[in-house]
Amino acid sequence: MALSIGIVGLPNVGKSTLFNALTKAQNAQAANYPFCTIEPNKATVSVPDKRLEALAELVNPQKIIHATVDFIDIAGLVKGASKGEGLGNQFLANIRECAAILHVVRCFEDENITHVDGSVNPLRDAETIETELIIADIQTVTRKIERLAKQVKADKEAGKSLEECKRLADFLNEGNKASQFDIPEHNEHFKQVWHELSLLTAKKMIYCANVDEKGLEEESAHVKALKEAAQKQGCEAVVVCANLEAELQGLSAEEQAEMLSSYGISESSLVNVVRTGYHTLGLCSYFTAGPQEVRAWTFKQGWKAPQCAGVIHTDFEKGFIRAEVISYADYVKFKSEAACRSAGVLRVEGKEYAVQDGDVMHFLFNV
Repeated sequence: MALSIGIVGLPNVGKSTLFNALTKAQNAQAANYPFCTIEPNKATVSVPDKRLEALAELVNPQKIIHATVDFIDIAGLVKGASKGEGLGNQFLANIRECAAILHVVRCFEDENITHVDGSVNPLRDAETIETELIIADIQTVTRKIERLAKQVKADKEAGKSLEECKRLADFLNEGNKASQFDIPEHNEHFKQVWHELSLLTAKKMIYCANVDEKGLEEESAHVKALKEAAQKQGCEAVVVCANLEAELQGLSAEEQAEMLSSYGISESSLVNVVRTGYHTLGLCSYFTAGPQEVRAWTFKQGWKAPQCAGVIHTDFEKGFIRAEVISYADYVKFKSEAACRSAGVLRVEGKEYAVQDGDVMHFLFNV
């Protein structure tokens, strides 16, 4: 399961610096991603998980494979992008298929770095970007309305979706986000249309407050204001120092730890960004552990065992028979699969088992 997060923000907010740090992190971990093709505007980064490392110490596999997140960067947006200002909104199509959006907002003062609006104001800046995303969604819905209007005579179901799309367009024109729109319960045709629209403001939003080094030590009024705004919307907010992250990527693990310690923090804020993106979407990891590899597999919270098996290969889901399951806590306690089996903590689960975060699993299937 690929998790992708699109990065948006005004010019000069630290978006490119953050992305470059992500790209360097990707290059350092490249061997961990089988069959992974990286484009210039995409960085694939591992999801930090200490449990994976702990399992690897017990199993001693040939390789360790983390779950991953794709970050996709686009050119900075400005007020009026929908009307062609700056580079316009032509690049928004590149993040339309992303599962979530990371909204980078400048939360530091620096007279040497020009702000497009002449001053730093996180709430105003966030509103500018979100207005442009809403306008882009209005344009998408308007085009869909035009297409549905041509289909109505031949397809009655299209008529039902047409009315809902008009209602959606009105809703967006009032300045609302698509995530707040009430999707009709029994209109299956419109649900399909909704999925096809892939509206930007329907996606999960993560606010990323980019601070300077001083902002890591003391929370500024800018950061507090952005966090409060995010909380009101039910969104996650993370704090990152993009400049520091860029510097860290050129250092050894020991040097990174020493530099972070000098700021009184234990881990890179880049780690927090990746982890927050993973959990914002309700994603979890189960593990497979053997001599060849210890690997984390991504699944949606609440998925049953066959669906999780399908993450490895569709044949595993089609021919699912049962799963052998050991909780992470039990595996670490007894230190091996054989010991877990002897202790009676290895369970056999069927098709209705809801996989838990951290389960160590072995699937039996027949095709």
